[in-house]
Amino acid sequence: MAFNSFTFVFFFAIVLGLHQLPLPWKAKKLNLIVASYLFYAAWNPPFVLLLFLSSVVDFFLARWLDRTQRPAYRRAILCASLTLSLGMLAFFKYAGLLLLTFTQLMALAGVHYRAVAPDLILPLGISFYTFETVSYLVDVYRRKIQAWPSFIDYTLFLAFFPHLVAGPIVRPADFLPQCERERRASGAEIQWGLVLMLVGLFEKVILADNIMAPVADSVYYRALLAGSRDAWLGTIAFSGQVFFDFAGYSMCGIGAAMCFGFALADNFHFPYAAVGFSDFWRRWHISLSTWLRDYLYIPLGGNRRGEARTYANLMVTMLLGGLWHGASWRFVAWGGLHGCYLTGERTLKSRWGNMNWLGRWPVQCFLAMLTWLLVCITWVFFRATDFASAIHMIRVMVYRHPMNRIVSRGDAAAVLAVTAVLLLGQWFLRDTTLEHATSRLPRWVIGCALCFMLLALCLAHGEDRAFIYFQF
Repeated sequence: MAFNSFTFVFFFAIVLGLHQLPLPWKAKKLNLIVASYLFYAAWNPPFVLLLFLSSVVDFFLARWLDRTQRPAYRRAILCASLTLSLGMLAFFKYAGLLLLTFTQLMALAGVHYRAVAPDLILPLGISFYTFETVSYLVDVYRRKIQAWPSFIDYTLFLAFFPHLVAGPIVRPADFLPQCERERRASGAEIQWGLVLMLVGLFEKVILADNIMAPVADSVYYRALLAGSRDAWLGTIAFSGQVFFDFAGYSMCGIGAAMCFGFALADNFHFPYAAVGFSDFWRRWHISLSTWLRDYLYIPLGGNRRGEARTYANLMVTMLLGGLWHGASWRFVAWGGLHGCYLTGERTLKSRWGNMNWLGRWPVQCFLAMLTWLLVCITWVFFRATDFASAIHMIRVMVYRHPMNRIVSRGDAAAVLAVTAVLLLGQWFLRDTTLEHATSRLPRWVIGCALCFMLLALCLAHGEDRAFIYFQF
């Protein structure tokens, strides 16, 4: 069940109506758990058992870990839980990639080995809820939190449908305390939550699916025929598509949770207004970037063991972050490029970062535009269907190469217009929040904008597309 479906509208209305009834808090939590499992089962019912198994195993392992005092035993319990959680993720998500890589290495050694490709369905959202279980067990091991006493609360934390399928990645210390006392949103919170859901759906259905996606698809499906013009147009279109798609999903999830009285952390903060790549990762997919920082980069040593080790830690973190996105070496290349950007930026800042002229607004605008253009180049590996297509696209983007025109002038104008509004809007909002910005507008302006979005959604037509991050 996707947020951009009529089924979800009825589902959400029923669940929210039940949540507003004068029932005990425990009954309301059970209502949310049942609803979340139904939400997940609408995709593939058998994998509900996998989600429930993760809840049961990690809940009791955490309690055992919390009671155990001997360091050796605690490390053994943590290793067992991580092996189970990450092993399950590796089995479903990376078995095909590992087998393909092994076959290719054997061929290089002169051994022609053919294995039957594993016919596995990737469980929806497994990358997200696996990271949540890992953070829970690691935090209990570090004594940052105590093992939570309520199995109902932990089950709700892992399965809560607004963040279950594609994030944000929720930290146990942020969510579980919200389960202790009854959560009931005020009228203002429900109103703002519904506004966020409407804006998120508009970003997904209208901007991502109806304007940006057709152009990106038309170019990348014929990538080897694309010239410089179309390669840039297709990539710019995808840069907008992936933002509107994923930020739209996160906004819907945050808004839905708010309607039930729960607070989820923001996942995006105007990332295309970033000045530099460390700034970009403080604004893009914030729940993932902070997770990688706290559970991978810092445990590897962070920036505490010299420059060479810092660069190595950055690169390892970004390579594994790329691999998290998908079982393909294209995603590793995407992460590797971001790792190169971050290490290069760190080197330049260490030498020239204190110069006063870098803070002037024309220079900041130029650096923001350069950051966005370089990020667009990384999106080529994210979107391309194979390495050959990605390399061709980057080559024609760097060196002028006229070929067959794929994108019409009308579509090109639409993509460039939406992109210009996106970049300018994010630049002017980069130091504020959407809620604060809208609070300064007249009510009639907000009302007209919301009516326009609602009307556009009602009149929208075209291919129904799943959210991009559902595949991760």
